[in-house]
Amino acid sequence: MTTMRAILAALTLGLAAPAFAAGEQPAPPAVKWSFNGPFGTFDRAELQRGYQVYKEVCAACHAMKYVAFRNLRDLGFSEAEVKALAATFQVNDGPNDAGEMFQRAGQPQDKFPSPFPNEKAARASNGGAYPLDLSLIAKARAQGPDYIKALLTGYKPAPAGFALGEGLQYNEYFAGHQIAMPQPLNDDQVTYADGTKASVEQMAHDVSAFLMWAAEPKLEDRKRMGLKVMIFLIVLTGLFFAAKKRIWRKLH
Repeated sequence: MTTMRAILAALTLGLAAPAFAAGEQPAPPAVKWSFNGPFGTFDRAELQRGYQVYKEVCAACHAMKYVAFRNLRDLGFSEAEVKALAATFQVNDGPNDAGEMFQRAGQPQDKFPSPFPNEKAARASNGGAYPLDLSLIAKARAQGPDYIKALLTGYKPAPAGFALGEGLQYNEYFAGHQIAMPQPLNDDQVTYADGTKASVEQMAHDVSAFLMWAAEPKLEDRKRMGLKVMIFLIVLTGLFFAAKKRIWRKLH
């Protein structure tokens, strides 16, 4: 089963993945995201590719319980496409008339389901690590999307003389540089619907942007509101200044 085992453990500095002192953790490289800056916006094509990576790689282990399928309309999917995407997931529902829970195809109003029935089943399938929810990870970690991308692309052969623990992988951006999560992304692991080349760099970039959207889906609305407030304050300041000059001119 394709997984991103213990990714949340990695992203949150080792909830389940052990790390060992081996130098300081370097800062992740700064990425020029489309949503950076006061006027930044999400790149819809990028978000759709990121969703595809999440669906085909991450969703095998990780839920996004704070995101509903209907929210995918923000990514540029049509209502019919959202219904079709939701239907590819199975969600628990019930009880039915017999008092039993049952599974059905997902619907737009449903939240992304967990792939495991409970925490114990999740840990049993992931070597004891609990694959946490991905909904807010991009905001839960400093330099969120930068760090996620750096972590996903930071797997390298261990340097000469580096004592790598048994069953661990070397990762340049993980604290201690030793991580239990196997490299989750490999070139051409997915086939992008828009024909974009699915390199590790591209997939890491796209899924990091998608997780940023999942954590802050109203980012664009917040920026638009902030711009309106700034314009209002500038106009109001101008009016106050003009009124002040008019009043004091009469007094002089």
